[in-house]
Formats: sequence, structure tokens, C-alpha cells
Amino acid sequence: MSTNPPPQALTGDVHPKAGEIGADDGAFAWLRALGPRGRRAFAGAFGGYALDSYDYFTLPLSMVALAAYFGLDSGQTGLFTTVTLVVSAIGGAAAGVLADRIGRVKALMITVATYAVFTVACGFAPNYETLLVFRALQGLGFGGEWAVGAILVAEYASARHRGRTLGAIQSSWAVGWGLAVIVYTLVFQFLDDDIAWRVMFWTGALPALLVVWVRRQVKDAPEAKAARERSSEKGSLAAIFKPGTADDPGLLRTTLFAVLLSTGVQGGYYTLATWVPTYLKTERDLSVVGTGGYLTFLISGAFIGYLTGGYLTDRLGRRRNIWLFAVLSALCILAYANIPSGANTLLLVLGFPLGFCMSAIFSGFGSFLSELYPSAVRGTGQGFTYNTGRAVGAVFPTTVGFLADSWGVGGALVFGAIGYGLAAIALLGLPETRGKELA
Repeated sequence: MSTNPPPQALTGDVHPKAGEIGADDGAFAWLRALGPRGRRAFAGAFGGYALDSYDYFTLPLSMVALAAYFGLDSGQTGLFTTVTLVVSAIGGAAAGVLADRIGRVKALMITVATYAVFTVACGFAPNYETLLVFRALQGLGFGGEWAVGAILVAEYASARHRGRTLGAIQSSWAVGWGLAVIVYTLVFQFLDDDIAWRVMFWTGALPALLVVWVRRQVKDAPEAKAARERSSEKGSLAAIFKPGTADDPGLLRTTLFAVLLSTGVQGGYYTLATWVPTYLKTERDLSVVGTGGYLTFLISGAFIGYLTGGYLTDRLGRRRNIWLFAVLSALCILAYANIPSGANTLLLVLGFPLGFCMSAIFSGFGSFLSELYPSAVRGTGQGFTYNTGRAVGAVFPTTVGFLADSWGVGGALVFGAIGYGLAAIALLGLPETRGKELA
């Protein structure tokens, strides 16, 4: 059992001096502190993650149409999400190793190009099996983009502002999600469902434009790049599983608890992201426009949650922020899934705090995971832990799919609350890293 103190009473040498965090230095001081090269890296990572989100949500938003077109049951549709997330673990781990060996920017371009190509390919799938394969291959790029982009920006960001900076990167997920809902509403409003789902996937070609810009404008952080190139262990999976000794704490413990943390948070999140659109259409009988309206409240809460969580992760610390929103997210799921039939106004109102809490918990991930690993294996460690957690967490939306036939989608959604409980437990094995300098 860990001897680390609980999240409510954290201390440590890595904390900044009293009064440093939270100083009144302007709402966008974190952006100015990046410098010109850092701001270009921020733009590339922000755009990559927003379009990553857009390409991901083409599937959940099209799920009802896909199920009708191919004659699928809930378990089969849930499998789409599972294969995406499981394969994303492979893509994420591979992208992390690449980021340590060939550089952050080159790895970022590879991941963005991969998820764009296979999202478009999904629109040409002639049958369920082919679509399942294309969606799995899309997961290769989907899994790697966040880890690589987050590390790229984390290495430019100052310790003082890193939480807010990475929280802003996380907020791009809500931007991409919102864009996907807008396109979904237009496409499904004006086209027949049998062609509309294909058009949704074809619009996933947008990220190709970003790759061209990143190639010309974005560079790795010089100091971190130099430190990485001096190490003989860069990109080593063995290094992140090295057990501790009397002279060297190793990284095995960190890796295991970081995987558990990521599993819990993403298990809860993807349960909601995958099944809430279906829940609104099938159990709440909302139209396409109605579903889009309800999701607007959820996504608005998510966007503000990412930004707020970024601020709090600098103010409270990485562990306290995650612990706080793990508890609140679990409570919101339970409340949202148990709203009485006919109380759709309450469903609308609760969408905002649900989106807020389930997104604010992610804001500390980019800074926390980056700070847990040294430069030589930062990409490997972050890519592996985040995406292995995503793959294991994929069990949650699949379980909901199989339970939905007997419990209903709303009843099965409460299974996601278990994930947030796992995240709270994982914090007992991880140190606080607020204020740590990266090189």
C-alpha cells in the first residue's frame, strides 16, 4: 500500500514557492510565456487534438444510422468503440516511442495523417466487418495524437503555467466535438440516413490540411530535444518498466498506477461519449435537432470544464484536481442516468455539469503524465500509460452495450461511475508533481 498522503493533504519539494501559482498575472499569461515557437507548437497540438476529436465523434453520432443500415444490435455497435480504443493503445505506445526517437513534430504529423486516412476509408465500407477493420486502424492515429501533442507543448510550457496550458490543449477536444455535432445536425437533417453516415466519415479528411502547416511551422522544444538526444534510453519501453532499487526508484510503480488512473478516467468518459447520443435518441425520443441541442449543453460544459480544470490543476495540484472531479463525475453520471421519464428539461440542465466534470478531470493529464517521466522516455511513458488505460477502459462502453438490452441504455450508463472510483484509488500510488521543471 502506498505511503503517499491522500490528495487532500499534499506536500512536496516540487511545489512552487508560496504565492507563485495563482498570482494575478493575466488570463493569457500562459500563452505569452510560450514564446513564438511555443505558440506555434500550441496551435499545431490544439488543431490536431480538435480534429482527432472530430474524427472520433463521427462514429458515436452516426451509431443509430449505422445500426439500422447494417442491422446491428447494441453489443455489435459497442464493439466499434472497443476496437477503436484497444487498437489506440498500440498506436499510442508506438507514437510515444516514435516521439522519443524521431522527435515530437514528426510523430505528430504521422498520427494526424493516420487517423484522417482511415476515418475517410470508413465512409467507403461495404459491410460491418470492413467498417470494424477501418475503425480499428483509425485508432492507430487516434491513440497517438494526444500524447505526442501534449508532450510537445508541455516541453515549451513553464512549470508555473503548465496546467493551464495543457488544459487549453484539452479544451480543443470539446471544440472538435462541437464541430462534429454541427456537421452531424446539418448532414443528417438534409440527407437520408443511409448516405449521411458515409458523408460524416468523408468529412474526416480535414486534418490533412493541418499536417502541411505543422510540417512547415512547428519545431520541437530545443532544450528537451537536446536532453533526449543525449540519453541512451530514449524511446525504451523497458525503461518505463524498470523496477526500483535502493539507489534508483525506477519507473515500474509509476507506470502501473498511471495506467490504472488512465483506465478509470477514460472508462467513465468513453461510456458517456459513446452512449449519450444513443440514449437521447432511443430512450428520450429526441429528434436529430433535439439531440444536437442537448449535446450543446453537454459540450459547452465540457469546454469550460477543460479550461477550469487547467487552472485548478495549477492552483490545487495535479492529484487534488483529479480526485475532486473523479468524485463529482461519478455523482453526475448517477444523477443523469436516473432522471425520471418526461423530465427532459432537467436532462438538458444537468448536461452542463456532467460535461464540465467529466472534462475538467482530463485537464491535469497532459501536465501530470509529462512530469512523471524524464525527457528520454517521456513520449514512451505518456503514450503507453494513457493509451493502455484507454484500451482497458474500452471494456466499459462495450459492457454498457451488452447491458443496454436488459437494463436500458440509461440504466447501463451508471457502470461508468465505477471507472471514476478506480481513478481515485490510483492516485494513492502517484506523487504530486506540480511545479516540476521539464528538460
